[in-house]
Amino acid sequence: MQYITFDAAKEFDLILLGRVAIDFNPVDLNRPLEESSNFNKYLGGSPANIAVGMARLGKRVGFFARVSDDQFGDYVTHYFEKEGIDTSHIRRCTNGEKLGLTFTEILSPTQSRILMYRDGVADLMLDPADIDEEYIKRAKGLLISGTALSASPSREAALKAVMLAKKNGVPVIFDIDYRAYTWKNPDEISIYYSMVARDADLILGSREEFDLTERLIGLSGDDAESAKYWHGCGCKIVVVKHGKDGSTAYTQDGAHYAVKPFPTNALKGFGGGDGYASSFLRALIDGCDVPQALEYGSASASMLISAHSCSAAMPTLEEVEKFIREAKEKYGEMVVNVKGDCVV
Repeated sequence: MQYITFDAAKEFDLILLGRVAIDFNPVDLNRPLEESSNFNKYLGGSPANIAVGMARLGKRVGFFARVSDDQFGDYVTHYFEKEGIDTSHIRRCTNGEKLGLTFTEILSPTQSRILMYRDGVADLMLDPADIDEEYIKRAKGLLISGTALSASPSREAALKAVMLAKKNGVPVIFDIDYRAYTWKNPDEISIYYSMVARDADLILGSREEFDLTERLIGLSGDDAESAKYWHGCGCKIVVVKHGKDGSTAYTQDGAHYAVKPFPTNALKGFGGGDGYASSFLRALIDGCDVPQALEYGSASASMLISAHSCSAAMPTLEEVEKFIREAKEKYGEMVVNVKGDCVV
């Protein structure tokens, strides 16, 4: 069953809004950051990674963003262009703001930490004037990254984009994407996250992210309760992720489906969520049902945590399907429905 209608006549499969950054991942693995001396540079930022993932999967992608007016701004813009991502609505900052930097710490295949530099960053300079209604009209869906809500003027730009998407019947996807940096207090997080979640057709987040969103609403932290509340607001699909314990998609008709992580030789503990989102969304846009979309998402997540990078390691559709086929031959079905039965 298709819960969200994506207009096949639209030019862009997805337009994203939010963070474009630079990741520095250590080549010195399994040691603290203070002992790491060598790093590889990658395009980073959750919505930027998802955009690359969608493009690798054959989708037409657009983006609203602000980037620095320097060599790093050149790097990320040219990276998008090489991936076939439309950059017509990526603007350069005019007051010297720089791209956010993320240094990752890979302590073990299951234990990683992230150190972000987020003060006065370029992506939070996205202005409401940058949001083009005609551009949004050209999209099958609009993805808002929660980090864009953490400060003005990006906050207002994101809210404007949601309003224009709703006005024009463009489905809104909310990737909660919580990062502690920049936010001032927990109430602020709940206020702005819940504002976008109430207008979303699809919400993606971890249990922690849903708890932050629902803090002022007063829910108990139960996945089913969260889904029921957001379905009552009009959301069609709610996806709650639990890391190594898998994820569950709750649909507006009361069904829910759980997917286990695909077994893999993990290298790091981050990046899986962006791979998950790109493959899950690609599947929904292409007309797959929710169990199939969960399968694609979980497979891509496992592929990403086994790679050193995030953006550079995003797989093609053929690579994801080969991974799924080989894993299912070895381990069996990964998706179960509400009754606990395998979904074929």
